[in-house]
Amino acid sequence: MHHPYFLPLRHGTLIWQFTRRDVLARYRGSLLGLGWSFLTPLLMLGVYTLVFRGIFKARWAEAPAGDFEFALRLYAGLIVFMLFAEVVARAPRLVLEQPNLVKKVVFPLEILPWVAVLAGLFHLTLNLAALLGATAVDRGGLPLSILALPFVLAPFVPLLLGLAWFLAGLGVFVRDVGQITALAVSLLLFLSPVFYPVSSLPPDWQPWLKANPLTPVMEQLRRVVLDGLWPDWWQLLFNLVIATVVAWAGARWFAATRKGFADVL
Repeated sequence: MHHPYFLPLRHGTLIWQFTRRDVLARYRGSLLGLGWSFLTPLLMLGVYTLVFRGIFKARWAEAPAGDFEFALRLYAGLIVFMLFAEVVARAPRLVLEQPNLVKKVVFPLEILPWVAVLAGLFHLTLNLAALLGATAVDRGGLPLSILALPFVLAPFVPLLLGLAWFLAGLGVFVRDVGQITALAVSLLLFLSPVFYPVSSLPPDWQPWLKANPLTPVMEQLRRVVLDGLWPDWWQLLFNLVIATVVAWAGARWFAATRKGFADVL
């Protein structure tokens, strides 16, 4: 139970308090408050739909034609990407922004990535509610396959945790990691199936896109919510195994580098 992966069992109250503070602090003093969680992706959705659908006349292969259908599929990919971008972009600064906590030997710094991931999942939940609501209005209901939605998203959590632990530890010693990560996230937006399905690419390119860890999450999310199909269970199991390895490696790296945090900060 000493592995950071099990921290919610040992420090659940502390993680909850920090997550709640993180979410509330983000919107404190703003007029719209949590409304920004909906407004930001919806504005992005409107702009991307206008550009790709209205100007470039793009359509989603193997899906019904129509602007709203295109927008739903784009939004499904966009909210997954925004969760990834939020966690990964914040990760290099998680420890740097809390130098006072580093000096406290008894404070479990390992919870900081948990806080970042849970705060991101909170916003994802709001955006998923918007996606499900829009789908229900458009289709006249929701398919039974949405019951598999938690299983589709579950492997994504350890992957995000592993990356956050790794980047948080590395960011303390290499300050350029934040800039590199921001650039990588920007590029990944167009190297992920947000605006297009994997099937639309030439066969030689598809294996490269499938190696992107965001691809199976986006594809399976669209499958269970928009296509009314059950997910590929073997794909989910494979994703979970890979994500667990990433989480284990990231946690080990964070634990190893933590010993030098106080000297650098």
